[in-house]
Amino acid sequence: MFKGQGIFEIISAGGFTIYILIFCSIISVAVIIERVVYYKRRSQFSRSVILEQIRKEFAGHHVLNAVSLCKNIDTPVAKVALAGLNLHGHDEKLIANAMEREITVETIKLERFIGIVGSIGGTAVYIGLLGTVIGIMRAFSDISKAGSGGMDVVTVGIAEALVCTAAGLLVAIPAVLSYNWFTRKIDNFVIDMELAASELVDLMCVKKK
Repeated sequence: MFKGQGIFEIISAGGFTIYILIFCSIISVAVIIERVVYYKRRSQFSRSVILEQIRKEFAGHHVLNAVSLCKNIDTPVAKVALAGLNLHGHDEKLIANAMEREITVETIKLERFIGIVGSIGGTAVYIGLLGTVIGIMRAFSDISKAGSGGMDVVTVGIAEALVCTAAGLLVAIPAVLSYNWFTRKIDNFVIDMELAASELVDLMCVKKK
């Protein structure tokens, strides 16, 4: 059916729904690249490394050095630790609440845009299915117009159906896989932030006592 046809001819065979899927694919790829870069930059320093440096500064009674350290590290864990260190000497509950609020702020930043990828992953298949149904309807319409002797005319409708089905899957599968990876990555970030907050509260309280 597609023998001898170029990629643009095959794409054009998919009808108007293929252009919707192409637009969704561009948006999805853009978000995926942006999020991967964002997560990579904020994974440069592990929780253990940051907490170990803070412990060393506390051991030498250099709290301001620990604050400066966290200011110079652009990771969620460092931001949470900074929120707590800025309240050094205050009540334990006040410190814990400040870090809890910062965890919420950082989680919102981590979740930015991933809903778009999830939505595309969930709807691309249905958009492709819409194109498939339209293609099949066109094929049956062409059959009824051509009669029993003109079965070759149905190839346009069948081609549209096949292209839309394939395009819908090609857009949906990477989006769904990426969304699942993003959610897992965010869960790991949140766990690290919560553990860092808990460890820092214990460290600060011990020093106060």
